[in-house]
Amino acid sequence: ISNQNVEDFEAAWNRINDTYPFLEYKKIHWDSLHTVYLPRVEAARGDEFYFVLHDLLAELKDGHVYYHTEGGGKVYPFYPERHFRVRHTYSPFVVRNYFDKELMLTASGREEYGILPENIGYVFLSSFHSTYLADEFPDIMIYVKDTKGLIIDIRQKVGGSLQNIEVVVGQFINAPFEWPEFYVLGELTPLSPILPKGYYTYTNPVAVLTNGSTFSAGEITTEVLKQLPNITVVGDTTGGGGGASANTSPETTSDFRLPSGKLISVPTAYMARYDGQPFEWVGIPPDVLIQQTEQDIKEGRDKQLEYAIDMLK
Repeated sequence: ISNQNVEDFEAAWNRINDTYPFLEYKKIHWDSLHTVYLPRVEAARGDEFYFVLHDLLAELKDGHVYYHTEGGGKVYPFYPERHFRVRHTYSPFVVRNYFDKELMLTASGREEYGILPENIGYVFLSSFHSTYLADEFPDIMIYVKDTKGLIIDIRQKVGGSLQNIEVVVGQFINAPFEWPEFYVLGELTPLSPILPKGYYTYTNPVAVLTNGSTFSAGEITTEVLKQLPNITVVGDTTGGGGGASANTSPETTSDFRLPSGKLISVPTAYMARYDGQPFEWVGIPPDVLIQQTEQDIKEGRDKQLEYAIDMLK
């Protein structure tokens, strides 16, 4: 019998041991897990290896960790509890009830925006991936330029890139702004400051809506915007996905090929909050905690949005 599974297991175990930033922070006894999993790997036949790999990666309890199945998509062995707790406590259909006109959709379909009856702008961002925001966000900001306040909704959101975070944050600053600390393979790694972007700086009051599904790039956006004097974060604590990939070399990228060609993805870097603490697991707390329930949504109410509207009126 070939030892391909054992080779794959050893490669995965070593890669995580060498590059994963949170083993100590999460008090994971990685050495002892090697002893636990090796017999399972040796006993695995055919596709059974995937079950063992799944369980091994799940030990990291990290919403950024995934593997690819043959010919299939990404499989995430873990997703934060906070996401599951709130996933039915927000609905885009309920949000639409607060508008007297249809919300507009950008060409990519990734952002929705409009102006509430009280002359408060509203922008929903669903993704920080690709270049959608760079292409579309500046035009949205021109549309909401004369509003007396603005709501940025990043509830129910997946991750993305620092470039897209810059596009959003850059609209609210008029001088270079420092990122929180960024660590790659345990080393503090300097990042160039965020620069002002777009055609003007929006200086009226802003509410950023977050919940337990706000994750990764959405959380960094929240943490940076939270530092600005005209911005208040409203809603619930974010999901707690602090891990990142630094795509500067094969050692620092999160994607890693096992000897058989199977692909796993495990963070090699992370961003801290401005207080120096990682936000992995703990998330970014809001300035104003407003929790909402499935019952609120069934009754057609979005209390987080209502609070933001009242605050900006």
